[in-house]
Amino acid sequence: MADDLRVPPGVDPGTPSPARLYDYYLGGTNNFEADRLAAEKITALIPELQDMAWANRGFHQRAVRWLAAEQGIRQFLDVGSGLPTVGNTHEVAQKVNPDARVVYVDNDPMAIAHAGDLLAGSRNTAVIQADMRDPDSVLKDPRARELIDFDEPVALVITAVLHFIADGSDPWGLVAHFMDALAPGSHLVLSHGTSDGIPPQSIAAFLAVYENASERGYARTRAEIERFFDGLELVPPWPGAAPAVVHVGEWGAEDLALADSDGSRWSYCGVARRP
Repeated sequence: MADDLRVPPGVDPGTPSPARLYDYYLGGTNNFEADRLAAEKITALIPELQDMAWANRGFHQRAVRWLAAEQGIRQFLDVGSGLPTVGNTHEVAQKVNPDARVVYVDNDPMAIAHAGDLLAGSRNTAVIQADMRDPDSVLKDPRARELIDFDEPVALVITAVLHFIADGSDPWGLVAHFMDALAPGSHLVLSHGTSDGIPPQSIAAFLAVYENASERGYARTRAEIERFFDGLELVPPWPGAAPAVVHVGEWGAEDLALADSDGSRWSYCGVARRP
């Protein structure tokens, strides 16, 4: 496959990036040879990675749809949004409510360039290049303030991102900083890769690929992932269930047995409300 993609300023096509690797797992074409080689190396060892990516994407879409349809949320802040793909946050939310407003945030210049092309002319969506490790650069951005009324409930969407944030950057404190800036009734939608129940050699192979990428990976336990929801009210992942953090395939699934796939077990997720 020839690399005829436009290379935005700040993008190194020779270094794999998490956003472009994820795009490859989902069958996208916004990736370079270095991304494909890295992805093919890891999928040869961990064939369930594509299922993992799709399971996470499914959770993301079901959670956004539920918030828009069942909770009346009209504002979405999608942090670490990655490269545009089928069923983006604004497409799901605006199918429920055409007036829903969405702000995408990513630090990858290529993700920003492609999102900007996709959203050109849209009055209810915007894209911001910023790093979630600096929450105020997002929360105080004029485009975010223009679209989002922070006195009203907001859905903060952070899926498949925090496992690229090291402990030293205090990912739990970053999430808390964002949530503290949002009004009561706001919700957190979060998913995160785990090491629980995954063969150690598979975890080692996964992390080794990201050692040479633009961001390193950090798998965490369920208990560590549950900490992201401290001070919030977890919602039941399906009707009749107790509030809990569950594997990504299970949240909102119609068939729990079918949802319990090998790829789904690579990540935990939850949705929680700020009281």
